[in-house]
Amino acid sequence: MDGQPTAEVIEQLRDIPLYRESLAQGYFPVLDKPEIARGFPENWMTPRLAAALAAGEAEYVLSTGTNHARMQLIRPPYFLLHSYYRLWREHPDISGTWESGCRRVSLTTVLATEHVARINAARSGVPPQAVPALEDRWLDDRTCYLNLRLDPALWERDEVVRMLQEIETARRAHPRGEYHLDCSGYHLAHLVRKVGEEGLWDEFPPPASIIHAYEYTPVNVRRFLRQHFDCPLIDLFGSTELGYLYYSDRRGAYWPHLDDMSVELHPVAPGSTIFELIVSSVRNPYMPLIRYRSGDCVRTQDGTPDPSGITQFCGRQKELLHTPHGPVAQGDLDRCIGEATARVFLHQLRLAGPAEARLAYTTFDGAPLDTTESAALEHAVGELTGRHCRLEHRAHLPIGPSGKYAWLAGAA
Repeated sequence: MDGQPTAEVIEQLRDIPLYRESLAQGYFPVLDKPEIARGFPENWMTPRLAAALAAGEAEYVLSTGTNHARMQLIRPPYFLLHSYYRLWREHPDISGTWESGCRRVSLTTVLATEHVARINAARSGVPPQAVPALEDRWLDDRTCYLNLRLDPALWERDEVVRMLQEIETARRAHPRGEYHLDCSGYHLAHLVRKVGEEGLWDEFPPPASIIHAYEYTPVNVRRFLRQHFDCPLIDLFGSTELGYLYYSDRRGAYWPHLDDMSVELHPVAPGSTIFELIVSSVRNPYMPLIRYRSGDCVRTQDGTPDPSGITQFCGRQKELLHTPHGPVAQGDLDRCIGEATARVFLHQLRLAGPAEARLAYTTFDGAPLDTTESAALEHAVGELTGRHCRLEHRAHLPIGPSGKYAWLAGAA
């Protein structure tokens, strides 16, 4: 019925002002972020929510703002963490590392580290430290955060040594000397490169399981990590406001984790096989989102809008590149690069006018692509984008202010 909520879900929405018009009309349109923010928090306030806020069972938070404008939310405390822990506990490939009590060390954006430090400072009633110590970076008794720098490409030897020592501290707390590594794929790849450059492999204890869950992980980064770690590498997909929706197995296939949720796929343009994700969720009882446009794009196994057939989370709707052949997503360019060469690490497509593009890139070994690889990649990217493409090898591509990399720069 075009994604409309069930009678059971509707009963959970009756008191929420935001949904009054939809309830009266008997039809729920797609919900966009501006509608969620308009009139906040009164548009969500119910007697139940007011009581939960007063009792500390619900709290105001901000979304991270790394993929869209920061959005105010109301949710149970540790909503996202509990979603992560549940998935880790139930995952068929890594549930053993949960059950055995592995500590989780998180290597991701410095914004995430700073967030944890602020939470702990507020609990203690003291100002957060400019450089938080390890004890200030434990989110709970199971999870600590490592990164203290915006751009991981600029980590220096003493920072790498500190992070390896903190990993070792977490590892030693386990009876079998195991730990769970939670990361951005990019950040872990940077750490691996730095460890190799500095001759520190003997100081890097291998993790028992790895989850990358913070942003799109490119094909070549996945390859690179698999070459260095002999343990399950699991991809999670989710968001601050929804929790986690899908997970990969150790072979790379995606599986739904949609308790209290349903998903629709809508083509981003007529005839396109790129779909945007529309999610209905009552997992957060204080802010149920019905037919919510998450802004995320996917591709499916057979090009049909079947949520059970998702094979790739391919980027953000607002970052699609419009070409003569139709929209192109981050994952499409990534696949194109990965098929041409395994050596490219970071890349950014920079648009120049209506028909030109430059692909700035770094490599894992620091050396530029050879003439044959360059020509093949320029041709492939040109075919994909409908633009004349020129490669630019760089020693360094800076990270964005959110601690994430932009794949596309310049106006389409």
